[in-house]
This record gives sequence, C-alpha cells and structure tokens, in this order.
Amino acid sequence: MSVTDILSPKDIEAALSSCKAAGSFDYKIFFSKVGLSGKTPDQVKKIFSILDRDKSGFIEEDELQNFLQNFAPDARALTPDETKIFLTAGDSDGDGKIGVDEFQ
Repeated sequence: MSVTDILSPKDIEAALSSCKAAGSFDYKIFFSKVGLSGKTPDQVKKIFSILDRDKSGFIEEDELQNFLQNFAPDARALTPDETKIFLTAGDSDGDGKIGVDEFQ
C-alpha cells in the first residue's frame, strides 16, 4: 500500500511544497494540505502503518525525521528542531514515540 492509495498526489504535492525550506514544516498545515484531516479512522490507521517503517507499532523520532520522504522519496528530512516539535505534539503520553491512537 502507498500513501497515494489514500491521499491524492495533487494534495501531497501541495503539502510538500508548503514546507520545502528547512524550518518551515508545520504538522497542522501539512496534515490539512495533504488531506489527512478529512480521512476516516481506518484510512488514518493505514497511513500510520505506512509511516511506521519498522512496524514497531509506533512512530519514533528517526521515522519522524524522515516523515516527508514517505510522501515523496526526494523530499527533505525534517530538521532536528522540526522533529522535536512534531514528536512533542504527537506524543501525548510522554513515552518518546507516537502510537496509532496518538496519531489519530
């Protein structure tokens, strides 16, 4: 399964273009532009399983750093600051990783 099975390539392109510059990634804007906000819980779980590259059941910091590359292989890596902000926003239980319930 690919993210384009759930999200439109046009929305993905718009979301990626909104954060091309280092330091410009905002997860709220990205999720809105990519169309993730309007997806069903089942579709969000499918996206989560794609983002969880090591299939641990969690998205860890190293997976978040390469988050954009799940949408386009040539996308940039998030900066360390962007990664920390993203992790802090999604990690509601403070265990240092994001589970599927936190992702939703």
